[in-house]
Amino acid sequence: MCAPLLSVLAVLRAAVLIQRWYRATMARIEMRRRYCLSIFQSIEYADEQAQLQVRIFSLSLTEFEKRIDVPDSYYGPRLKFPLTTADASALLDAFKNEELLHARYVLQLLHETRRVLKEMPNITHLSTSYSKEITVCGDLHGKLDDLLLIFYKNGLPSEKNPYVFNGDFVDRGDNSMEILIILFAFLLIYPNDLHLNRGNHEDYVMNVRYGFTREVLRKYKVHGKIILCLLEDVFSWLPLATVVDSKVLILHGGISDTTDLDFLNLFERNKVRSLMRPPKSVTDIKDRIKEKVPSTTPKKYGAHQNVSGKRKDISSSGSSPRRQSSSYAIAEEYQRLVKDSMSSGLLSATSVSDPDWPPEPTQKEWQQTLDILWSDPRSQRGCVPNKCRGGGCYFGPDITAKLFERYNLKMLIRSHECKQDGYEVGHGGKVITIFSASNYYEDGSNRGAYIKLNPDLSPRFIQYQVSKNTCRQNLQERVSTVEWSALKALREKIYAHKTELMEAFINKDHTGKLSVNDWVEVMESVLHLELPWRTLRSRLAQISPDGCIEYMTCFHNLKIGKPVEEQAQPALVETVCRFRKDLEMIFNFIDKDHSGLISLEEFHQTWRLFCVHTGMEMDNEATDKLANSIDYNKDGNIDFNEFLEAFHSAAEHASSCPRGIASLYMHTRTPCPGDISFLSPLPLPGQHCS
Repeated sequence: MCAPLLSVLAVLRAAVLIQRWYRATMARIEMRRRYCLSIFQSIEYADEQAQLQVRIFSLSLTEFEKRIDVPDSYYGPRLKFPLTTADASALLDAFKNEELLHARYVLQLLHETRRVLKEMPNITHLSTSYSKEITVCGDLHGKLDDLLLIFYKNGLPSEKNPYVFNGDFVDRGDNSMEILIILFAFLLIYPNDLHLNRGNHEDYVMNVRYGFTREVLRKYKVHGKIILCLLEDVFSWLPLATVVDSKVLILHGGISDTTDLDFLNLFERNKVRSLMRPPKSVTDIKDRIKEKVPSTTPKKYGAHQNVSGKRKDISSSGSSPRRQSSSYAIAEEYQRLVKDSMSSGLLSATSVSDPDWPPEPTQKEWQQTLDILWSDPRSQRGCVPNKCRGGGCYFGPDITAKLFERYNLKMLIRSHECKQDGYEVGHGGKVITIFSASNYYEDGSNRGAYIKLNPDLSPRFIQYQVSKNTCRQNLQERVSTVEWSALKALREKIYAHKTELMEAFINKDHTGKLSVNDWVEVMESVLHLELPWRTLRSRLAQISPDGCIEYMTCFHNLKIGKPVEEQAQPALVETVCRFRKDLEMIFNFIDKDHSGLISLEEFHQTWRLFCVHTGMEMDNEATDKLANSIDYNKDGNIDFNEFLEAFHSAAEHASSCPRGIASLYMHTRTPCPGDISFLSPLPLPGQHCS
């Protein structure tokens, strides 16, 4: 064989080897991309499920200060109504410079927004033209940079550039208030060209848990409660859906086999103040409180347009009796604490209101709204309860086809779910998910996207990613960061259920080893997370030479430092970790001045509510011991935020905790440039980071 031919064969062999290596590497990256997104979503949905089961009270005010002086020292935007494009531009410039809009203008803006929204139908109807494409945006979740980038790439809202924002403007991110102000301002300027649908996070109870309430109270310390009270009403008036050219249905979550667009178009939508509080009669509440249900938690420690169609009556998919009775017990305990606090002067008569908001929605109104704001599509046929989220349903392609046939529709655009590339097409191209918050879970975890619709109704997707850091990192550095964050969140979840996992492991086998099947079964049954546990096993535990999993190694790098270790029993620490969000939510109702500092008496009140919710039994002496152990300077006050952080930073070293607080931590390595883990692909040609 001649030398040139041998040379060519060697080159071809090298090319094949390189190709195989590249494909194998990209396959591993894709696998890790998927399981990291699964970890983030499973934990997020489990948290939402817990939130749907905690239906309690709300803060409100009965007095409203009609006049609020704006001091001469205020250099931010000064709004004059009716608003103009100059006002909107001033707001954008101010927020880019991290300035706050004065509370007086915020309240005026919210009053005007409510007035305009009340004139709008439940389902808005729009039409397109070739000179007037409609832009559809998904979840923003307080990420102002994403909104600013959308406006930069796509232009500001105007008569020739209409927008539909499909809910979930708030929570999780740091700039929810700024996003609302911008969207509401453009709504007032262009009420026929900027349209807002309600999302499941436009809900005052969700806001307490997921950060928006805290953001408002931090930014508007004096008038924050009034702003929140008004926002609660504004959210209830947001339209529920949008229909484009009578063919494209746009709503936040999804549909069910009983979704009735005619009904949704005609009922009084403002009656649904919160989907966390389903309609119940007083008699029903009293009866359920009396129920004795076995505990499964640890003990010790305008003119509306018609849309034709019919539907059947529906049944609610409520939470477990144990959780419901627990929630009602919380409400009862709350009322008693409010009474005690008012008599002792801790709370004023205007700082709380009755938890019940008349008029309440009917069961049908509540369920129909729940389904369209909380449901998710799936590839399997049928309609089943959404057990991951705890509300809404999973709907298959057959359910989509039936709704389309009934109402002569062509496409459903929804949001509600983070997607790796910012969007996803399902059900044979009939259902599109659009998600506009890039880097939702972690810097580099996902792209954002929006849709352009013209009269052909062929969706055009525009992707982007807001991240200075991501642009500076190479692929391996970016993927390592996100995978580390995902595994950190999962390990925190494992620690919070350590006792239950240990019990289940030992019941299976006393030798310290389990087969892969048995280990997966335990993880699924205890954590209730739909994850690829077989793929994750090498990340979470050591595997013996015979292929079995040494289950004790799941906890080897989970530690609890001092003084928490000395003052609190492990079961108590695990319980606090597990219900940290609920504890924080209860505290927000107790901390009347929202300073983050509470007295020992306020801590007792918070803890009493927490024990009712979790089913824990803890006497006053044990509570005193815990409270005193975290009152570091012995001044009678507790920094509650640091207390919560001590039970949250399970992947941080104790020495990094503020003021020497010993926290739960793990010995986890810092991602190194050589690691390959997870991230969205590199920008495509023509796309860039901003």
